[in-house]
Amino acid sequence: MSAARRTALVVVGLVLLSFNLRPAAVSVGPVLEEVRNGLGLSGPEAGLLTSLPVLAFAVFGALAPTFARLVGLHRSAAASLVAVVVGLGGRAAAHDDVAFLALSALALAGMATANVLIPSLVKLHFPDRVGWATGVYTTALAVGLTSAFLLTVPVAHTTGSWRGGLGIWSLTALLALVPWVALGAHDRHLERDSRSISFGAVARTRLGWAMALLFGLQSLQAYSIFGWFAQLWRDNGYSPEHAGLLVGIVAGVSIPLSLWLPALCARLENQVGLILAVLASYLVGYSLLLLDAHSFAIPAAVLIGIGCCVFPVVLTLIGLRAHTPDGTAALSGFTQSLGYLLAALGPFLVGIFYDSTGGWTTPLWLLAVLVLPLMAVGAYVGRPAYLEDQLR
Repeated sequence: MSAARRTALVVVGLVLLSFNLRPAAVSVGPVLEEVRNGLGLSGPEAGLLTSLPVLAFAVFGALAPTFARLVGLHRSAAASLVAVVVGLGGRAAAHDDVAFLALSALALAGMATANVLIPSLVKLHFPDRVGWATGVYTTALAVGLTSAFLLTVPVAHTTGSWRGGLGIWSLTALLALVPWVALGAHDRHLERDSRSISFGAVARTRLGWAMALLFGLQSLQAYSIFGWFAQLWRDNGYSPEHAGLLVGIVAGVSIPLSLWLPALCARLENQVGLILAVLASYLVGYSLLLLDAHSFAIPAAVLIGIGCCVFPVVLTLIGLRAHTPDGTAALSGFTQSLGYLLAALGPFLVGIFYDSTGGWTTPLWLLAVLVLPLMAVGAYVGRPAYLEDQLR
């Protein structure tokens, strides 16, 4: 395979893989009420369902670098997509809560593995264009995220069931598998030698823990929003379609910003100001929802969407805070596995507070208060540092 063809195949593969990294996690939100009614899910079970994405990231994210060393980066991406296809297709046909949750976990395990490995793929294939390549794949991720919110309900209505709305995403994952099968024939393993960086080694660095906290706190916000805000707007007078559209606005804001922010982040020597400016939008958006979630729905959705755009900034920082693909994989695995373990508390606590209070005031205050430590750790991580330097 020529170098030009391989590069083109990698770009196509990254775009298609990234597009499919979020529908498995967020497509349930717009039809959560129908899924709960259809399967008889309790409030805690619904909270567990919305927490499964971050739990999968926590468990499988830690294993992803080792898997890539054993199997190869490209074959690992292909195997991840196989899990997504089987999990999403299977859960759409499930008729009891346990099977639905188990198959959701399978799909999310594949998504989690791929999510951790993408920064290493970027570092491997585009070492001098990390900002550009990160912008490409985070934009594709944002398009997939937005599509899941905008299309799940219409597809469900067209097919006559929430099952069709969820099952359609297994087909897009199947399409994404094609380039990775081709790339897997000429795979590249992450190197494993005496200089390789272990999970434990990252745990002995300040940067590793700071990145994990930053990733965890921002993911707590994002998965609480994408798991529950469709229900928030439905409770405040919007139809399921319009509620899905509003969450689609939250996700859609990140499409242009995901293309621009990583490149800007990579150009800046110090990213503190950028991180704090993006996160401040969360506070304003939550304030509007607390004032009137119906009347201020659109401006709140736009502002909260801007806040969610700290995610591509954090992904860019993972690539910038290490010198090598191996270091990037180690930092990515540590950051995302522990970060998502922390993030799992978010949607679960939102579900508990929502069920216990019967409203959204307490959950919104919880999310607003948790922006403050997110800003504090962002101010630390935004200063230049390298993982390998802290290992010496």
